[in-house]
Order: sequence, then structure tokens, then C-alpha cells
Amino acid sequence: MKFKEPFWESQRKRPNCSHSEVSYNPPMEDMTHKRKRVGTTAVAGRVAAVARAVPQRSKEEKEYVVGLEKGLLIIEAFGISNKPLTLSEAAEITGHSRASARRSLLTLKRLGYVEGDGKLFWLAPRVLRLGHAYLTSTALARTMQPTLEAISERTHESSSFAVLDGTDVVFVARAATRRSLSNGLGLGSRLPAYSSATGRVLLADLPQEEALRRLNRTALTPLTPHTRISIPEILALLDDVRKRGYAVCDEELELGVRSLAVPIREGRGRMIGSMSIVSAASRRTLDNMLERLLPELERARRMTASLL
Repeated sequence: MKFKEPFWESQRKRPNCSHSEVSYNPPMEDMTHKRKRVGTTAVAGRVAAVARAVPQRSKEEKEYVVGLEKGLLIIEAFGISNKPLTLSEAAEITGHSRASARRSLLTLKRLGYVEGDGKLFWLAPRVLRLGHAYLTSTALARTMQPTLEAISERTHESSSFAVLDGTDVVFVARAATRRSLSNGLGLGSRLPAYSSATGRVLLADLPQEEALRRLNRTALTPLTPHTRISIPEILALLDDVRKRGYAVCDEELELGVRSLAVPIREGRGRMIGSMSIVSAASRRTLDNMLERLLPELERARRMTASLL
């Protein structure tokens, strides 16, 4: 019996047949693997395209704890309202949803930082640990306190040391006298930087662009008929502070109250805060303060620079 010659053998023997003319059907399993490879490559390409389209978060953003931020904003909300808060009020002040504010409040309550009766919430004494931790962990307040007490002893006026926090100044050391003004200032008290002598000293040390940015973020409210609320006017005052080396607040925060402030710098010249002295307008004129109290601040400033 004569067997039929295989097709590929006949094609191989053809003298004018090139390899490209040979029709070859690969085995079925080869086609399956090829389709799998093509499909996998296409999916990987789509995934890579999506990954490129999504903005990559920085290391700092990946480590940012949003829950901690929400809890701290709830604590600060009590300082803004100056009273106990309902759940709705806490959500409104912080900009959080009611559900988010509720979770934060209940967590803080369980940790002992908040108390409540089911309708109202208020801060618990335990929250004072946070402020006390700052005062005890930084040498700045401990270093300034004896200096402030010496100033108040010599001048019989209250003196303070404050640092800049956003658009406000925060008092971290203070020495009051018996005839201290009843303005309610104490450790942790805040004043708007734009209208206080202390704040103007601190703003004047910033680059002008940064000072302007902070002023634009501030609600410039006339606290008294004397308060400067025009940004160009405030910027001009900051220029004067840079030239003179001190700032004045003449009844702009409170009627009947005047204050002076000077910058406090470390040995290398970096600004670390502002020292101020306050007096009643009925007790001292502005000229009297510049003549009698400004030299006391300048002396204390020079002494402090050698300690920091």
C-alpha cells in the first residue's frame, strides 16, 4: 500500500516555495496560551494607566491620621464657643458630619477628655494635661517667667510673653500685678495678631508675603473705634515696627488699655516670641509708656537674649 505524502513534506520539496508561503496551524494549546498572555498584558496596561492617573500621595500624607485631626478640632471647638456644645453645634463648628462629630465626642468621653449628659458635652479637667504638657516640656516659658516677674515688680504693670499661632498670639508666660486690668488674660489666652502690639511684633518678623497671607485669612473686625482694619494700613504699621524695633497698641483691643511689645530673639537672631507690657490709659499716656516702660522692656530683652 502506498501512503500519501504529508502536506508539509510536499511543500518542503517545492523548489520555489518560500518559508513565508507555508501555511502552518499551531496546536490549540499554543493559541490558548497566547490569548492568555495577550489578555494579561492588556489588563496590566489598564491597571498601570489607572495608577498613573491617580495622584500619588506623599509619605507625609500617607502617615496623616484624619481621625486624630477630627478629635483635636472637637476639643478646639469648645474654646471657640466658650460653652458646652450639643452634637449639632460641634458638627457645625468643625464642619464635620453629625455622625463623625458623634464618634469623636464619644471617643473623647471614653478617654476622659469630655463629659456629657446625653444632650450637652463639655470638656473635662483631664484636657488641661495637654496645655500643661506644653508648658512643662518647653524651657521657653520657664526661662521667661522670672524676667516677667522682675519687670512687673519694677513697673507695677502686668507683663506677658506670647508666641504666634496662625493668625493669633498665644500667651505662654505672664506676670500680673495687684492693679492688673480685668481683661481676663491668662496662660493660653489668645488675641488677634493684627490688632495687638505683641501680634504686630510677630507679624513684622515674617516675610511680607507671609504676613499678607495671614492678614487675608483673618476676619479684620473693629474691636474698638480705634482698631486698624485696613490691610494696607496694617502693613504700614508692620514696616514701622521693623524700623523702630517695637510695637504700640493704643486702645485698639480694648478701650482704656495701652500696650507695648518688643521682639525676643535667641542668640542666633531667630525670633522666638514677643514680650509686652500693658497699662491703663487713665494711668499712663502713650508718651509716658515710651519714656518709662519701653526701656524696661529693652533691658529685659537684652538679658533674655543671653539666656536663650
